[in-house]
Amino acid sequence: MRDTSGDEPRTSSGASLRKSIATVCLSGTLTEKLTAASRAGFDGVEIFENDLLASPLAPEEIAARTTDLGLRIDLYQPMRDIEAVPEELFARNLRRARHKFELMRRLGADTVLVCSSVSPHAVDDDALAAEQLSRLADLARESGIRVAYEALAWGRHVSTYDHAWRIVRAADHPALGTCLDSFHILSRGSDPKGIEDIPGDKIFFLQLADAPLMAMDVLQWSRHYRCFPGQGGFDVAGLLRHVLDAGYDGPLSLEVFNDVFRQADAGRTALDGLRSLLALEENAGVLPLPAPVIPSGVAFAELATSDPEPVGELLTALGFTRSGRHHGKPVDLWEQGEARVLVNTATAGRRTDTTLAAVGLETTDPAASARRAEALLAPALPKHHGAQDVPLESIAAPDGTEVLFCATGRPELPDWTDDFAQTAEPPATAALTIDHLALTQPWHHFDEAVLFHRTVLGLSPHDTVELADPYGLFRSRALSASSDGPRLVLNLAPTPEDDGETRARHVAFAVDDIVSAVRRFRAAGAGLLRVPANYYDDLEARFDFREGELETYRELGILYDRDERGGEFRHCYTETVGHVFFEFVQRSGGYAGFGAANAPIRLAAQRR
Repeated sequence: MRDTSGDEPRTSSGASLRKSIATVCLSGTLTEKLTAASRAGFDGVEIFENDLLASPLAPEEIAARTTDLGLRIDLYQPMRDIEAVPEELFARNLRRARHKFELMRRLGADTVLVCSSVSPHAVDDDALAAEQLSRLADLARESGIRVAYEALAWGRHVSTYDHAWRIVRAADHPALGTCLDSFHILSRGSDPKGIEDIPGDKIFFLQLADAPLMAMDVLQWSRHYRCFPGQGGFDVAGLLRHVLDAGYDGPLSLEVFNDVFRQADAGRTALDGLRSLLALEENAGVLPLPAPVIPSGVAFAELATSDPEPVGELLTALGFTRSGRHHGKPVDLWEQGEARVLVNTATAGRRTDTTLAAVGLETTDPAASARRAEALLAPALPKHHGAQDVPLESIAAPDGTEVLFCATGRPELPDWTDDFAQTAEPPATAALTIDHLALTQPWHHFDEAVLFHRTVLGLSPHDTVELADPYGLFRSRALSASSDGPRLVLNLAPTPEDDGETRARHVAFAVDDIVSAVRRFRAAGAGLLRVPANYYDDLEARFDFREGELETYRELGILYDRDERGGEFRHCYTETVGHVFFEFVQRSGGYAGFGAANAPIRLAAQRR
């Protein structure tokens, strides 16, 4: 994420621009979509025609509902296949437009989106397109409406923004301008620098969407895989800077076609969309937000359980010591080296399988981290602590995981470890740290989680990878602060029915010598994941090993990976307790990945 803390804001006051969202982004009825947009904090909406046609409310009622919710109808869309057609067909188009403009008058909408034609009847004639759009704009102006002409990336003859602008410029009509859409521009690889040549007052509307970088038909890509800015691979912030430099001062509007969004909770999706626009404004130098305080490490991982005995036995076998007890809550502190695990049994009599419920992140300024989170709409959690408890700022991640901002061992700041009375000395010689945390996400929260951790915590995302699960594909994306900072791995449950809450999460610990560590674990009775012999036969074919090295890995159940630069990754897994398991990793030679090649082996072994 680009650091804009020292940039001058592009608006004179540094105020946020108006924000809008297309109803097609959200699930539900039109009324539900409007309510979700309002509650999230949007200023306006684009009303997609299908949503209006399916609504039982009259246009006047929709207008009144929108006004009551504090929203403005910024755009009505779309009008298709209008221009560069034979005259008899264009006459029918004008008749259709006349009805739509009357509808817009009843709605109180003053801008209509006209997409470049995909009709087989359209001809490649810019002069005819300009002349017919000018006549359409004449009709629109009579109703107090502006026409925003947009180049669809798959338009029959007009498919680029600069081509659409040439036609608008040739028409030279005050009620005709252009609509810029980041997906249509960036999916074709067009250079957005040329946007600065368009007068700002002729850019009637701006639609924003991101998308993962994919090799597929652009129409299918657009219809199913768009996402909010910051969730994909496009430089949407760079495009926005060009639009603002052109002088555009209208709303920033989200137009996202996404199969998951259409089935997810509309309120959550709307809030996620607004967060994406706030972060986009920051990246583009428009809106100064509290600067991210990049986490420097993981203070602790907290497990919640109603049966602490199995996890306690496993931690003991792994060399952890129960070193502290919270003075006012049923929470135990387990330590080994710099790795700390909290075991929380405050389940109020409910049966709770062991799960990774919270993570403490090290930060140099917990209060500043909390201000950043608040500015980006992260829900602050209520502080249920006693009078003697150390106050900690905490927020909820999209999957419900509690994220606490900690400053361990900093005398000038409150230290969470002061809440724990020491019960035993932790091992003095163990060199152990938390390498990464892996959090399985519900099917409809994955992109939301990536954006949340990227913007709120300032973590940088890695490339998305797809892994083979025995019962489907398992999508995974890592985020990290730096080579030695905290790492999070977000995994997507393979099917909507597998909601992530029942899938195991895990904590990965870094060791200096994994072979010695695994021998200790086995001697202490730790249950480790069994790896098929076929896996080691394949390793022998893929890599050269020192004499006896592969046999040691085969004996101990250690998995191995090597990157193209020669970096090496050795790791192993424990058996699962409830919904949690542990991983031990040894990195060498600058290896920065997570052993993705071995994930299908681990997933299959856990399924067994």
